[in-house]
Amino acid sequence: MVSFFNSFISYLLLVVIMVAVAICGGFTGKKLRDRKNAKEAANAENEKQE
Repeated sequence: MVSFFNSFISYLLLVVIMVAVAICGGFTGKKLRDRKNAKEAANAENEKQE
């Protein structure tokens, strides 16, 4: 019974870490995409003015 709980806690910890990494990846990807969109919008404005 103790080995079951140890295994359960081990897998639970692994899932929590994987979810945390996925969330960080999502926020990082959104931040990078927003930055790229802002840069493209600025370039489009510069090209429109010329």
